[in-house]
Amino acid sequence: MASLDATLDRLNWTDIGLQLDAEGCAVLPGLLGADVARDLARQSAAPGTRRETLESRDGGCGELFYFETGLPAPLEPWRWALYGRRGHRQSLERNPGCGPALSGAAGGFLRLNHKAGQTRAQSHLSRLGAEDHVALHQRHDGAQVFPLQIVAVLSEPGADFQGGEFVMTEQRPRMQSRPLVVPLQLGDMAVIATAQRPVKGARGCYRVHLKHAVSRVRQGERIGLELLFHEAP
Repeated sequence: MASLDATLDRLNWTDIGLQLDAEGCAVLPGLLGADVARDLARQSAAPGTRRETLESRDGGCGELFYFETGLPAPLEPWRWALYGRRGHRQSLERNPGCGPALSGAAGGFLRLNHKAGQTRAQSHLSRLGAEDHVALHQRHDGAQVFPLQIVAVLSEPGADFQGGEFVMTEQRPRMQSRPLVVPLQLGDMAVIATAQRPVKGARGCYRVHLKHAVSRVRQGERIGLELLFHEAP
């Protein structure tokens, strides 16, 4: 954990917070590493995962593998180390009144989840083959929702698969939706807004709504990761 802390301490969290302010996402290049990403991609077959099949009526085509009995060893320390360095805290401080009251400790926040009846795991891997995709969605069920989550791609774009871009859309009041393609490579992580982000406008602070998706995989197989800090009802 000490080496992980040192790695995260070297990142410029002020800049990360500013990127989150501006776009609702911030890419952390190479943070996970290609070898760890490849190892995690194999966890879809590990005991303790629950498989769900995506269908066009409920969110795309492909498979999701939920970590129901706890995260694999590489992910648990990553999740809580990143929780302690959330760049979005600076964003919330710059935009008072825009964010929820969050417990300072990771364990405390999970206790709030459980007290609110949120005990269903949300962190998962996605496995998409040719013609599969993940439709636009948010993971914000429940009263206690952490404003950020982590995403990563665990296979190599251009080599293991073609297409399959990670996409976000942002809806501001009285404006057209704004699309954003997040350029993730093997071993990258990205911090993204879970469902909303604060924006400070001329009349004060307001929220914009964001969704994310994975575009159609044209060839090969894409393995992805969504790592969340809260659980669902």
